[in-house]
Amino acid sequence: MPAISLPLVQTFYQLGRTGSYSAAARELNLSHPSVANHIRRLEHLLGERLVVAERGARRVVLTPRGLALYELIRPEFDMMLSRLTRLVERQRPILRIGMPQGIFHDLFPRVLRTFHETRPEVELVVYERDTALADLVRQGSLDIFIAERHFGDPIVMQQLLGRYGLSLVFPRAWGPPPTSSAVPEWARGRPFVSHEPGQTVRDIAIDFLSRTGATVDPLISVSSSVSIKRCIAEGLGFSILPSWSVEPGNDAMDAVALPELTPVSVYFGSARFLKDSELVRDFLDHCRSELFGTSLA
Repeated sequence: MPAISLPLVQTFYQLGRTGSYSAAARELNLSHPSVANHIRRLEHLLGERLVVAERGARRVVLTPRGLALYELIRPEFDMMLSRLTRLVERQRPILRIGMPQGIFHDLFPRVLRTFHETRPEVELVVYERDTALADLVRQGSLDIFIAERHFGDPIVMQQLLGRYGLSLVFPRAWGPPPTSSAVPEWARGRPFVSHEPGQTVRDIAIDFLSRTGATVDPLISVSSSVSIKRCIAEGLGFSILPSWSVEPGNDAMDAVALPELTPVSVYFGSARFLKDSELVRDFLDHCRSELFGTSLA
């Protein structure tokens, strides 16, 4: 049996269903000659005539072999097309987003709430990670991301969302807070809990704590601000975290703002081919408004 191309069989199915070359061509969005060519190729592969078209007649007639083939494939094609139709109808728009876990945990629920008020049909798939975000967009695994660094990748577009400050965060049981200028000296000999190597906030924190010449070696390194706060709440050490990550009045932790540290920039990134996407621009607008209070012009 020769290999049969699915487009040829699909054309024959539509011709048998509609009864005319013109109607089959409309269904398939093909030209009349293309439909006729598909039928000739299928007949050549099978070695038999399948269709008889009388000159001047609007409708075609299937030969006995053609009618037998049509009745054989019709139930399978009807079922397949019905399933595909239901699948496409159920398909919802999806945005795949990557971002640091801390931003997702502490800030992103506000974006989710307001975005879904205007775009309830869109499914958001969120990957909580800090690194390799631009690589994931380039590989097609992500559509957009929120990151604390500018990757300088020509395939990935990044726009500044805003900036946030940093604070010393420590167990409340350790006593009264130091002044911000005294933090490096205060931190000497105390257990330091930090992000994993390579993360922006970790690098800023270590540079700041080393100003007095102290060697800073984290006692514990974890992947997110959420995990760091859990360690601090258990009294395991202190850290330097985004100022928005500790809510006021927390019974387990206290915080001191560190205005002398350069604010951390937060960028919105997307694949370059999505730069004109209305959905992505709408999502960017919600991120700017809810995360940093500036509306997209």
